[in-house]
Amino acid sequence: MEVFLSVLLILSYLVPTSGVLFGSKPLYKMPHTSKYAYKTYYMEQQVDHFSFANNDIYKQRYLVSTEHWGGVGMPILFYCGNEGDITLFSENTGFMWDIAPEFDAMIVFAEHRYYGESMPYGDDSYKNKSMLSYLTAEQALADFATLIRYMKATMKDASGSPVVAFGGSYGGMLAAWFRMKYPNIVVGAMAASAPIWQFTNLTSCSRPYEIITNDFEKGGANCTKVVKRSWEVINSLAKSDAGLSEITKQLRLCDKLKTQEDANSVKDWIKGTWFNLAMVNYPYPANFLAPLPAWPINEVCKHMNNAEASDDVILMQVASALNVYFNFTGNQKCFNISSNAVDTLGDLGWSYQSCTEMVMPFCSHGKNDMFESSPWDIKAFTEGCQKTWGVTPRPKWIPVQFWAKDLEMATNIIFSNGLLDPWSAGGVLDEISDDITTILIPDGAHHLDLRTPNAKDPLSVREARVLETVTIMKWIKSAV
Repeated sequence: MEVFLSVLLILSYLVPTSGVLFGSKPLYKMPHTSKYAYKTYYMEQQVDHFSFANNDIYKQRYLVSTEHWGGVGMPILFYCGNEGDITLFSENTGFMWDIAPEFDAMIVFAEHRYYGESMPYGDDSYKNKSMLSYLTAEQALADFATLIRYMKATMKDASGSPVVAFGGSYGGMLAAWFRMKYPNIVVGAMAASAPIWQFTNLTSCSRPYEIITNDFEKGGANCTKVVKRSWEVINSLAKSDAGLSEITKQLRLCDKLKTQEDANSVKDWIKGTWFNLAMVNYPYPANFLAPLPAWPINEVCKHMNNAEASDDVILMQVASALNVYFNFTGNQKCFNISSNAVDTLGDLGWSYQSCTEMVMPFCSHGKNDMFESSPWDIKAFTEGCQKTWGVTPRPKWIPVQFWAKDLEMATNIIFSNGLLDPWSAGGVLDEISDDITTILIPDGAHHLDLRTPNAKDPLSVREARVLETVTIMKWIKSAV
């Protein structure tokens, strides 16, 4: 979801959303060197698993660690790659690496097609909608299933190894769907922060922004009031050239604003930043989306504490708050709101996916949240997708393909959600059956439980990891 994940800036989507933000894309930092030991492999995959008219193949990248694998009959922990370079997710999923010795397990991280190095048509993969038409969750799941069958057939002692799927954010959605679609391939799935219900007619489109608002309310008494006033201030100033210059100055933007449309882009950029902060409101300093302090929302809200201030001071407060997210290291002289047009997470790929089958409605009302009123407009969204990609979204397809809320027949899935995470709005929060484990982490942000344990982790996430480990062990023992 994240990694539901993942998990997220609106400008990089290149698709007009009528003021509706489809999550916010993070500033993921690629690791220079890995802290984990693995080998990199490539497997030839069908570009189209579901047709005999296209026999093209491509090389899918995957990472394998056998450092702790016990051999015959010992399990394989399999990460379902998200919308980005797979090495990113291998570095930020410490839970798998931590439990591998206890399970005598092999670890596999499989890259999602059209991301990282797994490009079906090389540099031409994003050339047109025909080249991109094989970028779907269904094709990715078929890749994963084929890869596991291949590994078990070719690796010594792996043929009888039970496989458990893992994933966070969108990867968590894939892990859950993998178990549902291919129960013969994986014995269970851990789906962390997986918003599998953030789709049309399944979840309230306003709920994510209500969660963000609650997070900011906890951060400071006047924090949400300053945010609410900031929209009014920007709208008022944007009516004149002098006002646009004032916004540019107070928010320390690199490029001068010239139009009302520029001002709207700034608001989207700020809105996306607040979304990001809620996602990564971790209890310790982290470098997942950007270098951030512990409990970053608390730090941000220290700067937004005077809702009665003048307009220019309101903007100064917002600028100081943004500085926590974008300039915690102190190296930035100004904010470039368009610097993330293409980053390592694969914004272009996710833009396409969100314009085809991954249509997740987002909206805000300005009543129960700190944002401007921004209704979900599927017509405008569709027009933007047609203009950008030449495709028409199918918002009802995912609920049909992946069972909507009818999960009673699903088995051996863990759905974990941190309640500080806006993506939890589309997560499975209620008990469904004895065969599905639902874990709520009140003090957790986006797939905190998948991250490496930290001394500052709240009790709720430590308890969640214990339950997850016990449940996974039960699946494995039942499978051998």
